[in-house]
Amino acid sequence: MKTYQDQLQIVNSFHEMGETIAAAKFLMEEYGLTHPNFKGFELREKAKPEFILMTTEGALGEPQVIRIPENAFEYPLHLMLNLLLHEMIHVAQKTPENTIHDKNEREWQAYYEMLFHEQYPQIPELSHFHKRFFAHKAVEYYNRMGEGSPLQIKYGTQKQNVDLLLLDLAEELQNK
Repeated sequence: MKTYQDQLQIVNSFHEMGETIAAAKFLMEEYGLTHPNFKGFELREKAKPEFILMTTEGALGEPQVIRIPENAFEYPLHLMLNLLLHEMIHVAQKTPENTIHDKNEREWQAYYEMLFHEQYPQIPELSHFHKRFFAHKAVEYYNRMGEGSPLQIKYGTQKQNVDLLLLDLAEELQNK
């Protein structure tokens, strides 16, 4: 794998040439995020700093397309890698043999992976700001599963991990 600085240079070069999809494909290969259920990338409207939207689209059990903002690589590379990781979790969740029907469960799994990188330890960590943001999003989807539901029970230990992460992040913020 190339150094992070080399990756950043390559991505910036693609970005300057308007080759957003080429940059995303490069990162997918570089970080081993490929999946047989991944059909390809499509571009979507430009992102804004306060709202960067990537989506995984396609029927459950069918190959999936990831739509990314045409200006995705104007933003920090570690953030874009984590957002790509999030979408690739969704690609894997929508395979015929591994379909996860509940949207709350799909989102929980994807946000959890962004926070703890258990499946993809090679992905750089998020900033503390983004960890807090995505941890709160994870908790939001956990709460939507329904109080005491089988899904909440299934992910109870992971929820404790997220709660501890949020406490650690709050403590760090207080100590600054």
